[in-house]
Amino acid sequence: QGHLAASGGGSVQAGGFLGLSCAASEYGYGVYCMSWFRQAPGKEREAVAAIYSGGVNQYYADSVKGRFTISLGDGRNTLNLRMTNLKPEDTGTYYCAAGKCSTNWYARQRQWYEDSTYTEWGPGTQVTVSS
Repeated sequence: QGHLAASGGGSVQAGGFLGLSCAASEYGYGVYCMSWFRQAPGKEREAVAAIYSGGVNQYYADSVKGRFTISLGDGRNTLNLRMTNLKPEDTGTYYCAAGKCSTNWYARQRQWYEDSTYTEWGPGTQVTVSS
């Protein structure tokens, strides 16, 4: 598995679940944000969920709150995204990303979802949800 390469994508019917993972050993500590972004065909890439400093804070897009869970596993060596109750609008290419975030709580409320925060990106994995 390559640097920040995501794995675990696939096809599922609406209401189903999938789990994504990427290698995170370099970013599981300190002032890093690690995030999952997704991009649907014809749409801009958007942040789905992020985790700061090894789990101190988690952030979620409104569209996935209550359905997706971001976490670090395997001794902070992997970044995971558990996706439940999947909907067709969750279809897209999912990317794992890492970058330095501010130690200021207020600044991080914006930084976690901005593309410009992230300096490391992995190749994506496809998630397809059929109705």
